[in-house]
Amino acid sequence: MKVISYNINGIRAALRKGLDQWIKAAQADILCFQEIKANESQFDVQIFEDLGYHTYWFPAQKLGYSGTAILSKIKPQSITYGMGHDLYDYEGRVLKADFDDFSVVNVYMPSGSSGEIRQAFKYQFLDDFYNYTQQLLNTHPNLIVCGDYNICHHPIDIHNPLRNKNTSGFLPQEREWLTSFLALGFVDTFRNFCDEPHHYSWWSYRANARAKNLGWRIDYLLASLPLQKHLSSAQILSQAKHSDHCPVVLSLDV
Repeated sequence: MKVISYNINGIRAALRKGLDQWIKAAQADILCFQEIKANESQFDVQIFEDLGYHTYWFPAQKLGYSGTAILSKIKPQSITYGMGHDLYDYEGRVLKADFDDFSVVNVYMPSGSSGEIRQAFKYQFLDDFYNYTQQLLNTHPNLIVCGDYNICHHPIDIHNPLRNKNTSGFLPQEREWLTSFLALGFVDTFRNFCDEPHHYSWWSYRANARAKNLGWRIDYLLASLPLQKHLSSAQILSQAKHSDHCPVVLSLDV
């Protein structure tokens, strides 16, 4: 079972860069997209259905903004749009798919980089998402929570931790939140297999950052502890270039 999470930074732009051909080659069982920036009337959904996927789209109400999607070759038992909170569901930030043996939560967490108002919104989201997930684990113990967290956890996850210590995405409060979230009973699947530095999933478009590998690891596939024994590999596919992010991959034996 292969699960891929990918902030595509606009599905229409990614399709123009060959996203559909990449998907065909990647052969994922489940694909979780963040920041789709479009609703179903604005692109050809049939492209993905022709590749063998059941597709579920949760766009933001604001056009050209945010939104999540789950594509799955296995038809889910159920799909849940949102987390029951209008403030976040309006932005299409959380989408859940339940399968026979596990569930997948696809999340696009807010960025606080635009200023204090959105940083406060981000902190509010983090608190509410923590509570949502804590309750969800009671009924869905086999859980994968994947997506763009907009948080680097440790200095190893960012190219210049000293310079960015006061930057949204690497603030102490954000990093402490991620530590507490993992303590709910999750494993960071990439770090389960790799403890080496210089592995990132997002690069600024500025200053040729991607070519220089001046990046941040802010995209995660977290698996609940009951799934840990089923993990077989985890990767960051930095050569995929349909976005300022790249895909992260988890393979499980289930």
